[in-house]
Amino acid sequence: MKIITKFLALAGLILLGNQVSYSQAKWNPDYAHSSIKFTATHLVISEVDGNFKTFNGSMEASKSDFTDAKINFTADVASINTDNEKRDGHLKSDDFFNAEKYPKISFKSTSLKKVKDNKYQLKGELTIRDVTKPVTFEVTYTGTAKDPWGNTHVAFKATTTINRFDYNLKWNTLMETGGAVVSKDIDIKVNMEFIPEQAKK
Repeated sequence: MKIITKFLALAGLILLGNQVSYSQAKWNPDYAHSSIKFTATHLVISEVDGNFKTFNGSMEASKSDFTDAKINFTADVASINTDNEKRDGHLKSDDFFNAEKYPKISFKSTSLKKVKDNKYQLKGELTIRDVTKPVTFEVTYTGTAKDPWGNTHVAFKATTTINRFDYNLKWNTLMETGGAVVSKDIDIKVNMEFIPEQAKK
C-alpha cells in the first residue's frame, strides 16, 4: 500500500512539474511552418495574394487555454512578396508602405478571449507606417502536437480585414467605372505555429 501511495505521489509531482513548465512557457514561432499573408482585390474582379518573407513573433502564456496570452509580431516591409517584382517595388514605395521610412509592421496584443471551443478573439494594436489602430483578429486554435524531439507545438490561424486608407496606404487610381484598381479592404491571415523558447533541436 505504501509503495502504491509513493508511486501516486511521485506521478502527481511529475504531472505538476510538467504543468508548471508548460503553463509558464515562452513561445517562439516555428518559422518553417508559420506565415503572414494578405489578399487584396484587383479591378474588383480578382484577388492578389502576398506575404512577408521575414517576420518575428513571440507568445507568453501562464494559462493552459492561452486566454492570458501576450502575442506580438513584426513583419519586415522590405520582404514583401507578391510574385511580381515591379508590384513589390511599388508596394515598398511611398504610395504604399514606404519601406525605407517605415521598415516594420507591428502588432501587439491587448487580450485573447475564448469565444467557443477552439475559437478566440485576439485584440491588439496594429501599426503600419506611422499609424497605430486597434484591430480584432478572429482566431482558430488548430491544435497541439509533439515533434520527434519531444517539443510541444501549438498552432493558431488568425484573420482580420483592415481598411488600408486608415493606415495611409492611399494610392488610389480609379477605373473608368469609378472603382479602385486596388481594393480599400485588405484581408490579413496569420498562421503561427509556436514552440517553447527552450525547445530541443
